[in-house]
Amino acid sequence: MGYPRAMRVALISGASRGIGEATVRLLHARGFRVGLLARDGDRLKALAAELGEGALPLPGDVRRGEDWERAVAGVLQAFGRLDALVNNAGIGLMKPISELSEAEFREVLEVNLLGPFLGLKAALPALLASKGVVVNIGSLAGKNAFKGGAAYNASKFGLIGLMGAAMLELREAGVRVVNVLPGSVDTGFAGNTPGASWKLAPEDVAQAVLFALEMPERALVSEIELRPTQTAPKGS
Repeated sequence: MGYPRAMRVALISGASRGIGEATVRLLHARGFRVGLLARDGDRLKALAAELGEGALPLPGDVRRGEDWERAVAGVLQAFGRLDALVNNAGIGLMKPISELSEAEFREVLEVNLLGPFLGLKAALPALLASKGVVVNIGSLAGKNAFKGGAAYNASKFGLIGLMGAAMLELREAGVRVVNVLPGSVDTGFAGNTPGASWKLAPEDVAQAVLFALEMPERALVSEIELRPTQTAPKGS
C-alpha cells in the first residue's frame, strides 16, 4: 500500500511535541523525508538531530504567511518535492465567554484556523505538482460545542468548513484533503497533565495520519473520527 514513489516528503506543523512529534517520528520511520515546522527552534533541531538524515528543522510561526513560504521553500530545496502537508499546530485556551478577551480569541483563531489556511496556500503549488495530500488535525470539538470552549470550538468548527470546501475544490486536481478529528489525547495540550491511560495516545493519531497518506490515489478518506475506546472516569 502507498504511493509508487521512491521517496515521499511531508511538512508537519506543530512538530516539536505531542501529536506533531509523534507524526514526525512515525512518518520518518516509514521512509518519509520530513520538514518540521514549529516555534520552538531548539526542540526542532534536537529532534531532527535525533532522527538524522531526512529530517529538516524549520523554525517558524504558523500565523505568518512568510514563515510558511520559507518552510515550503526549504523543503523543496532540501528534498525536491512535497507530497504531504500535515496541519497539526494548535492551541487550546478554555475560558467562558465572559472571561475571554478579544486578544485571546484572536490568538486561538489565528493559530488553529488562519495557520492551516496559510499553510495550504503556501504548499498548494507543490502539492498540485505531486498530486499530494493535506491532512488537518481537527478535533471532535469541531462538531460538538462544550462550555468554556468558545474560542477552541469556533476554530475547529471553522477548520472543518475551510478544509471541507478545499476538499471539494481540489479533489479533481488530484490533491486530497483529509480531516482527522480526535477526541481526548494524552498530551500537555491546553494545560493538561499527561498520564491519563484512558485517552488516545499521540501515536494513535499519527497512525490515522499515516493511514490517510497511504490510501491509494483513487481513494479519498475525507474525514476520520477517532475516539478513545474507554470514556473518561467519573470525576475526571
